[in-house]
Amino acid sequence: MSLLIDPRFPYHSELGMPSIGVEAEFKVFVDDEEVLPETYWRTPSAFLGGDLLRRGARSFHLPPGGAVYFDGGVVEFVTPVIEIAPGCSTRAARSLWEQIRYARGKLDEWERKHGTRVRLQAFSCHVNVSFELSREERRRNRTVQKLAVLLMHILPPAAMLVGLNRRSSGIGVRPRRDRIEITLDFNPDPQLSAALLALLVGVVRTVMSWDSYLLEETGRRRVPVIAGLAPGKHPTRKGWVARREHFPEDPFSAGSDDARWALRDGRVASLRTIALETARACEPLIRRLSDAASHAQLFAVLRGESPSLFDLDDRPPSYDDVGRGEYAAPRLSRSAYERVFRNLAQRRPLTIDGETLIPVSVRGWYHAVFRGAEGEERMLSIDQLLAYW
Repeated sequence: MSLLIDPRFPYHSELGMPSIGVEAEFKVFVDDEEVLPETYWRTPSAFLGGDLLRRGARSFHLPPGGAVYFDGGVVEFVTPVIEIAPGCSTRAARSLWEQIRYARGKLDEWERKHGTRVRLQAFSCHVNVSFELSREERRRNRTVQKLAVLLMHILPPAAMLVGLNRRSSGIGVRPRRDRIEITLDFNPDPQLSAALLALLVGVVRTVMSWDSYLLEETGRRRVPVIAGLAPGKHPTRKGWVARREHFPEDPFSAGSDDARWALRDGRVASLRTIALETARACEPLIRRLSDAASHAQLFAVLRGESPSLFDLDDRPPSYDDVGRGEYAAPRLSRSAYERVFRNLAQRRPLTIDGETLIPVSVRGWYHAVFRGAEGEERMLSIDQLLAYW
């Protein structure tokens, strides 16, 4: 059984395949009063119940394969990592809503038992996309930091039109060692959130493939950029953010179809035109990494044929009570990593060379701990588990 132990642990801190993942944060209201979840419940298991698989000291895996934890006054749901492949952005959207709907069901039980009403108010969303360029592929003008700056100039108009609302604070991009993290408001509409993920993942992966991450490259690629957009420092960690004050004028009070934005290429265009041209420049990967429904929804919004939350005069009430009602999940197969984490979260036994192992915990996104028949623990990497699940 010694072969089961990953010889690179604990130094192995990456996955074998490029992947994406989504985090969503919510404020908690009990009987219309905001509470701190870590004070009110202390741990998510208080309302979730059951024998949840641990992922660290304060985080637990949910049966749909994602994780939940309390963080700085909010409850946070995280999808499992999902490898970048056809349909991955839709799988990530589905997974996120599965975590939310599972927790919402447990909160419904809590409400009935305790005679209270618990609301999850949309707060923020973080979309993580692998940056796996080798050392040989990275150059002075092709680093993850420069990619983040470039995306900060490209993404805002399209992301605002598809995923934000008139009271949103903006969009941020944070470069991490091995990934790009996009921060913005959580979108409470499942179909729009799938369209938004299709846009974000498709644009990030397209721009990542460019030969240079300098802003001048947008001219050669015919990707529109608003002249005078000057992103500021991200309020948390290293990165950048585009808020109202970082634009030549407030985009959240401007009409989507008002041709008032001077572009770096000398044209004047509307937010909708800028957003649509951005998506069209990245359309091959958007189509490949999403599904037909979210691709159609995305371009219907960008063409003005279907309304988005940004088109409304104010933020709708759906932000204040997320997760109730029906959710029609798209019919897609599970990704390889998704299957592994669902099996772990559901404590599915694993048999190798005649020995049965039971999952007992997960360490980050890279390793899982199993217990053998005689109580001994075995460590396997997530990539090793792909061969068995």
